[in-house]
Amino acid sequence: MKYFLTLLLVLSLISCTKTKDDEYTAWELKEHPVMLFSDTTVMDLYEGNRLSWKVKTAYLERWGGSDSVFVKPIFADIYDSLGNKAAFLRADSGNLNMRMTYVRAYGRVYALSPKGAAVRADSLLWLKVDDKIRTDGPVRVVGETGDVLQGIGFISDSRLENWQILSKVTGIFQEAAKRLQEEDSKLIPQDSKPTPEDSKPTPEDNKPTPEENTQ
Repeated sequence: MKYFLTLLLVLSLISCTKTKDDEYTAWELKEHPVMLFSDTTVMDLYEGNRLSWKVKTAYLERWGGSDSVFVKPIFADIYDSLGNKAAFLRADSGNLNMRMTYVRAYGRVYALSPKGAAVRADSLLWLKVDDKIRTDGPVRVVGETGDVLQGIGFISDSRLENWQILSKVTGIFQEAAKRLQEEDSKLIPQDSKPTPEDSKPTPEDNKPTPEENTQ
């Protein structure tokens, strides 16, 4: 009986030691980001010596083996080749790489250009290779004149000045009738437009007709 109790005690100690080793090993194997910031962080991204994007976020992480950076949320100022602020972008989250070949934003995406359009979408992707912003999903665009267009698929330059909705386009146009008249008036030559003088009767108009002379 004494030998049996001693054996149980040894087995119990071995079992406890194994469990602690397993926990230690599991902790050692757990992966951690190589870069982690959980406070306000600002990143300036350059193309050569030119500032191209300024990204602000409240959470940033980067994992080993990749230069991709995850941010949540994302607020970004986009600059043109002259260093002027050309557009603004915000979204719930996003990711980009340190080589600045792409920026992806997703979740309540809003992009705005002072001289272009205001865009709302579920996601937007910017690619350095062609300097275009695009999405394959639903999009809603408000133009400079207040026109509202929506559809599926979108592509634009990074300044949101030259853009296109790719399919299933519907829209609401502000003062459409007035603007159509203005556009039509541009098509009529100036010398052919009617004037107030044209509405006055001429001497020829006052002459009686042959039928009136016979009466």
